[in-house]
Amino acid sequence: MIVYSASACWGPDYKLGLLTLTGSNPLNPSSWTKHPTPVFQRSDANGVYAPGHNGFFKSPDGTEDWIVYHANDSAGGGCDMNRSTRAQKFTWNADGTPNFGTPVRLGVQLPAPSGE
Repeated sequence: MIVYSASACWGPDYKLGLLTLTGSNPLNPSSWTKHPTPVFQRSDANGVYAPGHNGFFKSPDGTEDWIVYHANDSAGGGCDMNRSTRAQKFTWNADGTPNFGTPVRLGVQLPAPSGE
């Protein structure tokens, strides 16, 4: 799978998309299937806009998967120094695709990665 940033960071709708290798040749564009909807996107309710520019890591004990990304806390934010780095745990769907959930509001205390 490839998780990629879509749209542009200077707008509130910067988000993450997903491509899954469904064929046998990763160099052939027809071997890839694009997920029909974004897999991680803004949450107006949580005050999180333009979540993108992502990476992944395992918890120290290897039992959890985490996403790290940049986002803004206002719809008018851009690609400047006001974007903040955030991280949160994610799970997996029954079909093997990542379930990133909803971006968490700044200031919400999350449990530390397992084994930390």
